Amino acid sequence: MSILGLHHITIISSDGQRTADFYTRVLGLRMVKKTVNFDQPSSYHLYFGDEKGSPGTAITFFEWPGAPKGLPGVGGTHHLALRVPTRDGLLKWKRRLTDMNIKVDGPFDRHYFESIYFKDPDGLILEIATDGPGFAVDEDEIGTTHKPPPAEMMVTNRDAEAIGKMTWPEPVPTVTADMALLNGMHHITAIAENIDRTNRFYTDVLGIRRVKMTDNFDDPNSAHWYWGDNTGRPGSLITYFERDPKTTRYAQMGRGLTHHFAFAVENENVQREYQKKLSSAGYRVSQILDRDYFKSIYTNDPDGHIVELATVGPGFLVDESETELGTNLKLPSWLEHQRDQIEPKLKPISVNAWEAPKENPNE
Repeated sequence: MSILGLHHITIISSDGQRTADFYTRVLGLRMVKKTVNFDQPSSYHLYFGDEKGSPGTAITFFEWPGAPKGLPGVGGTHHLALRVPTRDGLLKWKRRLTDMNIKVDGPFDRHYFESIYFKDPDGLILEIATDGPGFAVDEDEIGTTHKPPPAEMMVTNRDAEAIGKMTWPEPVPTVTADMALLNGMHHITAIAENIDRTNRFYTDVLGIRRVKMTDNFDDPNSAHWYWGDNTGRPGSLITYFERDPKTTRYAQMGRGLTHHFAFAVENENVQREYQKKLSSAGYRVSQILDRDYFKSIYTNDPDGHIVELATVGPGFLVDESETELGTNLKLPSWLEHQRDQIEPKLKPISVNAWEAPKENPNE
């Protein structure tokens, strides 16, 4: 019984078309499914990811028009990080985004990776992080010793003038293969009141290894711990900032804030084992729910954030061919008879046909 890595993250969007334009045209992801919120079928549920929406690449959105702005805080997420292989790819992203008048902070050296930060149209903080050098750079047995940020790195990360000059020398009008975000999520960062309590939830209950104990590089008085697979592989990582609830508000759901995030598990048998383990540890846990493209159970972390365990299959090809993914409104079988009532209430969303990034866009 084990967690295989991240599965997906679900975020609140106030405008589905604007979200689709940003994640496909700006970030180069593919819309792999256009469906509805199974629990609230009057609203869209949009999925973006690699060419098939593989687990670990899926970024999904509930469209809630008119939703108030979400407020990050204890019990919510802080940001989502996507993967890019190398520093060159990171610098290309900085140039591409700034040329599109999107404010970018960084690149910053986070010791275990380098990254940039920006926001999506609803204000969600997005990070793009390099795959390396990884968590073994400062300890052989990862996650066993507190490792504060290196002092020299803290100084370098405050040199705004030098950081501002770090970018790709030429315009980047097209997302090329070496910068494509199709490897999916690097990590998700949430906010906790008590990092030791959070550690017990992930290590003792979910069985995920702690891979780093460090501090927030931008706020050294705040602990920043990472959990993931045995190597701390990007795509397996959940991280938390520890914040004092006396000075940090609790998260308030709304646009630009995560609704829930999901870990991948192999099948329903594994979910049943986790149901027993979570229940025995005193955590609320749902029944297994059929989401057509995967099956899910839901619980909450110690601060109340919704955490899902989702199966890796059957995947998004169960009701559309690979070439058709994301082009039609798909409803679960038990809602299909209501299509005439559901579809007219949804504002149409369209995206350009998706093409895989090329090594050289001029080929």
